[in-house]
Amino acid sequence: MYACFPQVRIGAPLRYQGVSVFPLFNGFSKPVEYTLAQDAIGSGAVSVEEVSEAGSVPDLLVDNKGDLRVLFLEGEQLVGAKQDRILNTSVLIAAHSRTKVPVSCVERGRWQYRSRAFGASGSHAPPKLRYLLKMSVGASALAARGHRADQGKVWKEVARQQSALGTPSATGAMADTFGAQAEKIADFRTELPYVEGACGLAVAVGKKIVAIDVFDKATTCRHLWERLLNGCVLDALEGDAEPGQAEVADVEELLRTAAAMAWAPAAAVGEGKEYRASEGDQVHASALTLDEVPVHVSVVVGKEALRSKPRPPG
Repeated sequence: MYACFPQVRIGAPLRYQGVSVFPLFNGFSKPVEYTLAQDAIGSGAVSVEEVSEAGSVPDLLVDNKGDLRVLFLEGEQLVGAKQDRILNTSVLIAAHSRTKVPVSCVERGRWQYRSRAFGASGSHAPPKLRYLLKMSVGASALAARGHRADQGKVWKEVARQQSALGTPSATGAMADTFGAQAEKIADFRTELPYVEGACGLAVAVGKKIVAIDVFDKATTCRHLWERLLNGCVLDALEGDAEPGQAEVADVEELLRTAAAMAWAPAAAVGEGKEYRASEGDQVHASALTLDEVPVHVSVVVGKEALRSKPRPPG
């Protein structure tokens, strides 16, 4: 049982064109020291490359030459090398270490070098893709088979969304979907800005909460807010959400569900401890902690989860 699910306060929602973002606040007094992957890659402190000249679709090699540990986030998109990838789970890479990390391909039609090293894209996988990722990776991790995703389902979801949004890609690259929708995504970022002091966010598309992400400190949330929002906007632009809007009570319900689930330990890839939990097939969650501090806790929701549950009176 994972007893340290963060207690958070839910702020007033920001709303724009069917998307609602609820800022989340907590009172962690001892956050973990790390830098974010995008910043570490940009500064040259970290390099991410194929594991060998031939490469391996489900693995990449991270070389942290810096003095701080580095946080890579589940669903974070890396572009370049032989094909674009996303992280299968959140990982803390120790300072001055080389670590092989589990990934999934989000560019099915390319397997040749575009660059030797990967660059950060500034975007994260949409919640519909994160749900498929977390479901298969969670099952793999809890069965002690590593953090392996169902690659076929990942490719299928990337292609499905490109078809739904009318954004074809010569190589089936998720990055091309983000690029084609860049102007619309920018409008959402302008209308749904980071709320000062927030350490997390719950995002709803229409009436349904699709994802919750909570971090150990507000500075992390501030830097990741727009990147996480980018993926949520792609799902919203499909226009298939149930009409209406989510309320604070809906966030409270999902948080209660997540906190009450049977959390089980799974071997972490880098530093810290990892935990996984699910509620049937529809709610999947994971947590990465270090020294009992929840560094990243996330919950993603499938199509039908919690939709038909009556809201408690009052």
